[in-house]
Amino acid sequence: MLAVSHAEWDPGALLDEGAEALRSRRRAIGYDEARFVAYSYPKLAIQFLREQQEVALLELYTWRQVPQARERKADKPPGDFERWSFLDEQPATRLRRNAQRHAKRARELERLLGARQLLERRLIVSDEFASSIDRIDLFLSDTRELHYSSAGADHHPCYELRGQQTSVWCVAASVQMLLDFYRYNYLQTRIASELGLGTLGSPSGLPYGNEQLVVDKLKSLTSKALTAAMNWTPSWSEFRNEVRANRPLISFIPGHSRTVAGYTRSGLPWLSPFRGLLVYDPWPPNAGVITRWENFDVQSYRVTLTAHVTPV
Repeated sequence: MLAVSHAEWDPGALLDEGAEALRSRRRAIGYDEARFVAYSYPKLAIQFLREQQEVALLELYTWRQVPQARERKADKPPGDFERWSFLDEQPATRLRRNAQRHAKRARELERLLGARQLLERRLIVSDEFASSIDRIDLFLSDTRELHYSSAGADHHPCYELRGQQTSVWCVAASVQMLLDFYRYNYLQTRIASELGLGTLGSPSGLPYGNEQLVVDKLKSLTSKALTAAMNWTPSWSEFRNEVRANRPLISFIPGHSRTVAGYTRSGLPWLSPFRGLLVYDPWPPNAGVITRWENFDVQSYRVTLTAHVTPV
């Protein structure tokens, strides 16, 4: 499992809308099959085929034609609007590790289900047993989301989703979400302009290697009230510690950027733990989606950007 999210999903209506977009083109294109594909995970498109050959690949909601795959150096990630295969580009060592983790967890769950059936045959009536289970649950489950403040008793979530206004403005939308959290209300078009991402009519993505520009703009747009930093080796502890400090992060993955506003870790002493991130994803355009939870041990994380209030 890579991630779980909740959103309205009407595949029939989307296929009809995509087919209408295809028919509206100046040159009609015939097809005999249409299917959903992740052209740049988590971004989706409808692939139209004729005799098992692609005739069009249209991004969901915007209905832009996704360009053909280009040759890239092995160490260079895909762009913000580019087709590539998440599975094909996973290193062989990672694929083997994930397969081993899946097999191990399946064996552990089988043993757990067998033990549960044995437990159900026994009658346990003890308040002490119930309180012990509560303590075990607290010990084995660690979940946190951004709140209005870092006070433990404050359980009011305080983070909002912003959809990217074009197919390639995921970075601008991610910056907007982070700035909104700190009460800096900028239009996404202004942020895109500051980052050199063009206009709504002629947008562009953030080139690979320009991530430092985001750090610089987080400082300048807040008159240095925020101190920002970039990390090229993201880790679970970084995500967990930032969320515990009540600070969102911008997370770059291959071909995309999002923000992270929570985490969860759960497991049993004899069960491999699940580590997940609460992701506020600006795609699809003008909507976005909240992913609860993204499997940390499966996704590839390129860069994280963090920010905190500068002490005076």
